[in-house]
Amino acid sequence: MEILDTIPMHLDINEVSKKLHLDKKKGYSNTAQELVELANSLIHPKAIYEVSYVDNKNEDTVDIGSVKFTSRVLRVNLDKIGRVFPYVVTIGKELEDSTASFDNLLKAYCLDEIGNMLIEMGMEYLKGYLERRYKLEQLSNISPGSLKDWPITQQKQLFSIFGNVEGLIGVKLTDSSLMIPKKSESGIFFPTQVKFYSCQLCPRENCKGRAAPYDENLAESYRKEVSE
Repeated sequence: MEILDTIPMHLDINEVSKKLHLDKKKGYSNTAQELVELANSLIHPKAIYEVSYVDNKNEDTVDIGSVKFTSRVLRVNLDKIGRVFPYVVTIGKELEDSTASFDNLLKAYCLDEIGNMLIEMGMEYLKGYLERRYKLEQLSNISPGSLKDWPITQQKQLFSIFGNVEGLIGVKLTDSSLMIPKKSESGIFFPTQVKFYSCQLCPRENCKGRAAPYDENLAESYRKEVSE
């Protein structure tokens, strides 16, 4: 198990301004810089990961370390893989607390979106770190709750791999398996030759966080691969 607590993050103010459309709003020319500086002063990015090994692969279950997970998609993805990397990444709770205290709704929304950008940076940093350290060409990831096939309730099993995650990096689970702070991500990184996105198996339309289009043929191939 390793904890990363010096995760570098850099937000480009012009890029933030364009993404949040602040460059087109009258009177908000300096808002991006103000919010980026505030966010930088509030975040405390941390990540924890474990090197785990895959065992007991059945039709729709797989053991990672000594923990059993139930997911056909996860099972198929790990069919020929022996080593994986469970993880939790967070930027801390201070930015979230500050966002909730804003009276200006637009600024609160923008600060929240900046938080989303920052947690994605944390994910990308961890991914690159693992690829370099373990000499892996490419990693994909999957998270509990990203697909109906792997429900969010299995966050509890994932967190059990690390023990006291709250004590280690400040992230805890609610009774409904949501993470606090909200700007946190968890899941399993695994090596792949072809990049995998959970979005490819999800038919939900108009999803703000979609990273890849739905692929009906790919979704069907997962069902066939497990049943054969």
